Amino acid sequence: MIKTSITALALGLLLMNSAATHADGTDAKVTIVYEHELPNVPGKSIKGILVEYGPGGSSPGHTHPNSAFIYATVLEGAIRSQVNDGPVKVYRAGENFSEMPGDRHSVSANDSKTDPARLLAVFVVDTNEKTPLTTPIK
Repeated sequence: MIKTSITALALGLLLMNSAATHADGTDAKVTIVYEHELPNVPGKSIKGILVEYGPGGSSPGHTHPNSAFIYATVLEGAIRSQVNDGPVKVYRAGENFSEMPGDRHSVSANDSKTDPARLLAVFVVDTNEKTPLTTPIK
């Protein structure tokens, strides 16, 4: 039931595709596809972020706002990921992972040199959060 709901949410968010931006210095295309305050959780909002990697594409290591909980689902291809000092793992289409508030996302990359990959990252974040959703690790 949860997997079906997340798949439906992902497809719905993709249909609502809005303004796209490219992350500097990477092969990642990042698009906010959904943004809404949570009516039953005062002070919190949900944001859907589509991340698309070309073959061999990646994003630099980064952090998220301290209030952010992230649930990411791979929509296409395979994503190589490392959170904090955990192992580097490869997630394939239909698989998911989460990031807790304050986590470091050290590795985020397409695991293929020939095929594209896409993931949907769903953020639950403080509505009044002013910092960017991703900040490069220095």
